[in-house]
Amino acid sequence: MNPASPYRGRLAPSPTGYLHLGHARTFWRAQERARARGGTLILRNEDLDAVRFKLEFVGAMLEDLHWFGFAWSEGPDVGGEYGPYNQSERLGIYRAALEKLRAGNFVYPCTCSRKDIQTAVTAPHAADDEVIYPGTCRPECDPWPVASDARLEWTGMSAQLNSSSQVEVEQARSHQEPRSSRREEAPSPSAESSQSLLTSAATMQGTKTRILRATSARHSPRPASWRFRVPDGEVISFTDGNFGRQNFVAGGDFGDFVVWRGDDVPAYQLACVVDDAAMRITEVVRGADLLVSTARQLLLYRALELAAPDFCHCELLRDQAGQRLAKRHDALSLRQLRAQGAAPADLRASWAYPQAQA
Repeated sequence: MNPASPYRGRLAPSPTGYLHLGHARTFWRAQERARARGGTLILRNEDLDAVRFKLEFVGAMLEDLHWFGFAWSEGPDVGGEYGPYNQSERLGIYRAALEKLRAGNFVYPCTCSRKDIQTAVTAPHAADDEVIYPGTCRPECDPWPVASDARLEWTGMSAQLNSSSQVEVEQARSHQEPRSSRREEAPSPSAESSQSLLTSAATMQGTKTRILRATSARHSPRPASWRFRVPDGEVISFTDGNFGRQNFVAGGDFGDFVVWRGDDVPAYQLACVVDDAAMRITEVVRGADLLVSTARQLLLYRALELAAPDFCHCELLRDQAGQRLAKRHDALSLRQLRAQGAAPADLRASWAYPQAQA
């Protein structure tokens, strides 16, 4: 991180289920790191998954986070300078980024279904167990320079934002957000602010219905997604704040990935990069299952000419069987623990962070 840049961290839950204890532990680590650096913590509502989105999860997300002891300075319920903080309200910003990728020939249209890719005999698995795209729709045009020993080295926020790219992002955000650019003191969460978030969530519910109807109405040809072409053989290197040195080989540890889905919604990788850059995030704290995604996203930062933040990935919380927690683990959801009378302080006291995370 650039020492001259004030620390800005974020919590980025998705309202596709109830938050569980694993989310809380990783989010708590993010909050601790922000507090230790006298920084700002942002809450971003990643509500782009219209299929799994449910209105009830939005209100539960706010209630459970506040109950557990989280406090943020910017977010969908309190506002802030870099909003809107609901991803469903930021589509114009994502489209501007997609157009930049298209202009640079970094992406190509792909009509392959998930089943097509999974059944491809030659498709190996990536480091995070995703199937590597076999290249069925990949064009011959390659935007990347050819180099047998290519290596992309990232040192976090020491790189400077490209001014022209940042202006594009800011212009897209200004068109998307008709509100004052003047920073105001964030008010304390209230019933009124929570209701505002729920109203926005209700809008997302309507969007979900429209997307599902549009998807069911499409038959042939299959809607194309936009897939990012990775520079095969290039080593993507970065230093993680917890796990240390990380190296991933493009085309070997991961392959071409979707940045814009066939239902006309940005994919996680693109939305995450665009938002973290636009919201001036200086460090991303998240689970270790996203280490490989960091390599993918670093390529997007380079293609979009945006400065990447620092990264700190946390060990995943696992159940008694050794399986990592997921939203299907209702017994360990914050909502269920709260209903059982658990005390947040006791839950936090039971965590023992590995020495590497200290």
